[in-house]
Amino acid sequence: MMAGHGDDPHAVGGLARHIPVLLAEVLDALAPRAGETIVDGTFGAGGYTSAILDRGASVVAIDRDPDAIAAGRALEQQAGGRLRLVQAPFSTLDEHVESADGVVLDIGVSSMQLDQGERGFSFRSDGPLDMRMAQAGLSAADVVNSFKAGDLARIFGFLGEERHAGRIARMIESRREKKPFERTLDLADAIETHIGRGPKDKIHPATRVFQALRIFVNDELGELARALLAAERVLKPGGRLAVVTFHSLEDRIVKRFIADRSEAASGSRHMPDAPVRVATFRKAGGGVTPGEAETAANPRARSARLRAAIRTEAPARTGDFSIFGLPKLPAVERPGER
Repeated sequence: MMAGHGDDPHAVGGLARHIPVLLAEVLDALAPRAGETIVDGTFGAGGYTSAILDRGASVVAIDRDPDAIAAGRALEQQAGGRLRLVQAPFSTLDEHVESADGVVLDIGVSSMQLDQGERGFSFRSDGPLDMRMAQAGLSAADVVNSFKAGDLARIFGFLGEERHAGRIARMIESRREKKPFERTLDLADAIETHIGRGPKDKIHPATRVFQALRIFVNDELGELARALLAAERVLKPGGRLAVVTFHSLEDRIVKRFIADRSEAASGSRHMPDAPVRVATFRKAGGGVTPGEAETAANPRARSARLRAAIRTEAPARTGDFSIFGLPKLPAVERPGER
């Protein structure tokens, strides 16, 4: 299950931790059945995978978090050969399966990760300023303590939609010269002290900065874009794609991808040699959001949105990564996680 991105980490608890978001709607979109292979690109705590296995389908489940893979080994053994766990970024799903009848992606940080203070994803409890899903590579502390104020401001502004991005970035640059940021509560308290918190503020002043750092550290938007292209390559004709997002940036990427891939276009009569573009997907309804009963039982689901599409017989397209409209952010080398 994924946690809502906009939640105040001080306010959320662990009661909803194992509830898969929009489970019934995801199963309706995937329609898994015996003899089929479904790729669960974001295994997490295994909620979707377990439900898909119960429908009789086989699952290739992917997660770049080694803790998630380790925790899923018991389920893998119980599945009688119908479940294969893979530790890898979900953007590489086409490297681990040749073809699939369905792909499900549940984007963002898992509640399992959010609730573990030692992983450093939230400031609900103190922990190292880490946030790495793969537990390798660039950490949030590396970003906060080494990036220029201008780069930090871009990250906080684009990925966190933080209106005080510049002020917070300059405060960080000044404070870290005296003492580097190493703990989650240290950064959260510094932001709150600098920005302040009004009595009507629904979320902690550091919430959007933490969101932005997590998305940047894990290259979540780039991973999502690459995963959608990979899903297009592996899905069989008639294969189903289901993507659950929790943030407008993610939902915009999915919406753009499905809209682009659902539209066929022919070459202009003024350019007779232009290639004909055929639709590789057809939309399967609009964005689906949780009902009141689900959000009451699981507050972390309230920002979730499901979009689905069905693969056509057209070959996968290539060379149009620009359709996603990803923001221009500081370039960093990201070592492979395979």
